[in-house]
Amino acid sequence: MHRREAVKAIAISTVTPQFLIANSKRFKKSKTSRPLAPTEVVESNWQQWPDMPWVGPEYWGNRLQDWQIKDGKLQCDVRAENRTLHSLTCQLSESAKAFETSVILEFPDSQSEKSEKNYAGFRIGAKGKFDDYRSAAVFGNGIDVGVTTEGKLFIGEQSSPDTFTFEQRIKLVLQVTPNGNNPRIKLTAESLSSGQTLASFIVNQIPSGQLTGNIALISHFAESEENADQPAVAFDRWSISGERVRYDAEQTFGPICFAQYTLHQKTLKLTAQLTPVETIPRHQVVLQMKEGNQWKTKQEAEIDPMGRSAQFRLENWDYDESVPYRVQVTLPLKDGEKTYTYEGIIAKEPKDASQVKMAVFSCNGDFGFPDTEVSINVNKHKPDMAVFLGDQFYESTGGFRIQTSPIEKATLDYLRKWYMFGWSYREVFRNIPSACIPDDHDVYHGNIWGEGGKHAPTDDGWGYEAQDQGGYKMPPEWVNMVQRTQTGHLPDPYDPTPVKQGIGVYYTAWNYGGISFAILEDRKFKTAPKHALPEDAKVLNGFIQNPEFNIKAHYNLEADLLGDRQLTFLKDWTTDWKEGAEMKAVLTQTNFCTVATLPKGSIIDSIVPRLPIPELGEYVPGDAPTTDMDSNGWPQKGRDEAVRIIRKAFALHVAGDQHLASTVHYGVDEYRDSGYAFAGPALNNIFPRRWWPTLEDDHQPLPGQPEYTGDFEDGFGNKITIHAVANPRQTNREPAIIYDRATGYGIITFDKQERNMKIECWPRYVDPEQEPDGQYAGWPITVSQADNYARTAAGFLDELQIEGATDPVVAVVNEESGETEYMLRIKGNRFRPKVFAEGKYTVKISEPDSQMETSLTGLVARMDKSQGAVKKVTLS
Repeated sequence: MHRREAVKAIAISTVTPQFLIANSKRFKKSKTSRPLAPTEVVESNWQQWPDMPWVGPEYWGNRLQDWQIKDGKLQCDVRAENRTLHSLTCQLSESAKAFETSVILEFPDSQSEKSEKNYAGFRIGAKGKFDDYRSAAVFGNGIDVGVTTEGKLFIGEQSSPDTFTFEQRIKLVLQVTPNGNNPRIKLTAESLSSGQTLASFIVNQIPSGQLTGNIALISHFAESEENADQPAVAFDRWSISGERVRYDAEQTFGPICFAQYTLHQKTLKLTAQLTPVETIPRHQVVLQMKEGNQWKTKQEAEIDPMGRSAQFRLENWDYDESVPYRVQVTLPLKDGEKTYTYEGIIAKEPKDASQVKMAVFSCNGDFGFPDTEVSINVNKHKPDMAVFLGDQFYESTGGFRIQTSPIEKATLDYLRKWYMFGWSYREVFRNIPSACIPDDHDVYHGNIWGEGGKHAPTDDGWGYEAQDQGGYKMPPEWVNMVQRTQTGHLPDPYDPTPVKQGIGVYYTAWNYGGISFAILEDRKFKTAPKHALPEDAKVLNGFIQNPEFNIKAHYNLEADLLGDRQLTFLKDWTTDWKEGAEMKAVLTQTNFCTVATLPKGSIIDSIVPRLPIPELGEYVPGDAPTTDMDSNGWPQKGRDEAVRIIRKAFALHVAGDQHLASTVHYGVDEYRDSGYAFAGPALNNIFPRRWWPTLEDDHQPLPGQPEYTGDFEDGFGNKITIHAVANPRQTNREPAIIYDRATGYGIITFDKQERNMKIECWPRYVDPEQEPDGQYAGWPITVSQADNYARTAAGFLDELQIEGATDPVVAVVNEESGETEYMLRIKGNRFRPKVFAEGKYTVKISEPDSQMETSLTGLVARMDKSQGAVKKVTLS
């Protein structure tokens, strides 16, 4: 047969790297699982559900869009290879006991497509990269057992010598009984019309350990353009029994998959992500809070028919303590109502706490799915909030690449990848607020320059050709669906006016625990470099292909980075210190510089995944800074404009996207004249960038730090001071594709008492309690609030002593230009404002929440920086 070649090709190209697949006989047992009793049978109940493109919480389908319930049966909707549906509740253990599974197969036409390459049946002993049923459910390879459409039974690579008269409806029965190290495996095909045995086949040569793992149904048909979208086979009355089966009723997924929420200015917004159950008549989705011992329904919501999310909004939030919540969905089925819940906690806002701790994530490939170690280790930090800054998944997540049409299938394709994200990380954000913002891969782009929401033509191809035109390749209603699922729980947008094609926006402010965050969309308004640069630059995927072209000479371009609308928002946000805001931070997809090098002469970065990983202590020679215009080091003028605004609020910049963790100090006119930025490490790194700049003779690294630290210009000429970088290194840990690529997460602690930000950068595998010093080299780094506008003072105004308010807000305004130089909430009641030029200044002192304000005008800068008289000011 050709199954070996077919399945091997699938494993390598569309499912998972072969070398990662677990060959172990072991399979992790859940704490709540148990062996089935001798007479116990687990049976499918699809006959109780209406027709819908989801097959129930006990199962996981590969792909989501390929399986549906139709006429009370499970139907595989495509004639394609390696379509599996896994039981989540049942796994085969290591024990040498018996088990049995059976199912009814119903083929659309018993006379068509007779082939040894096309088959249906079971996959047993399915294992993924990790000893976890979720890994096996998505990536599991095992032993296929079934019947071909030419009428042959097979078990693994062995097939029956004879064919039987193939019938449209067949019952397959698989029985495994103890027989020493190699159990007896018997497969029987029975006629549904006559009840007679059509054929049976027995194999005794498969080691018992190979049976350990998941149990799945499989439909495997050689693909052809003529019939790819036609149903392949229907399954009915699937039963699993036997003492070798371990059963766990809690191992389900859906119909409520996960929930995310924010709390902002006494408004709770929560998005519950559901499966496709919206067509079930009279369904109900409610949000409840636990008050005392009672669950009280607070709101009912509709399920979005596209993204299958339910949005809740509770205003005038008045709970002073943490409150348990649950989302409850009631589904009227044929055998009665079924109720499902998802529970979590709305955390008490840490307004009065001296510190607010934020976990930072981005760039989530599927190499480590289900990423259990991340949730375990992150939760040991006890973060107050979490932010996911883009690339929640990649096109390759879960195998099978992407489906871009028709739009309903493309939506289900997205949801499967999005579900995997939630399955991995819902224990991080179940009980704390979280922000989530999509990046390019979330909308099926390698890179995206949104150009205000325009359409990116795909007539000449889906890849670079389309992306370089700027805009979105996917339909606007699909893009809006992505944004609703990921950002629907964020505070309301600053200006909700849609952009081109009716695509929505989500840039906004989020105040939580005394920290004010600006959440930006640094892709949506950005100009495509191919439209901004001269033709002789020869732009391809945001890289200049002409080695003679000097990008540093093209500063004054007509090119947007954030766009006028977001710049207006940023300027407003820097002066908004209401709701007790004590410090500020900006959240974006990527940072405003380009911390990356490639071998000199490289004109595109497609080589990055193939570059060798150096050993610890090795400095890679021969690299030069890149000019990757997907980064926000370009356009330089737009970058400088954004940095100049952000520094006025003494704000820390936090970003993702780069696949290379770094802490840098921005410079605009001079090194270190602006704020700090932290780009967090990738959770699972598909693109292990690096920073190995060739060093000039006069280069000075930071004291006691590696040579790659210190002052540099990136490939666009932006001034940056590198404080730490987590370069890929050989770790001698397996899987190397995870651990050698400098994966992990960030933890930022905003200390409101000390007015500083502690930046931590952790490998995902390190237990922070057992290894408190286990961070990547160079971290932790503590940045004071003042360091985020570290521009050297040209002079000072007189020191202020302020009465009538604790920690008031101070704004310094240049009277000649009318421009606010900066604004911050000071610590204490004494402050000496610095200024950057001669002239007269107005100092505004306020307490925004009580609307108290006073001003001092005509203050003259002391350019000799001498100490003048202390000015006493009373705020009332």
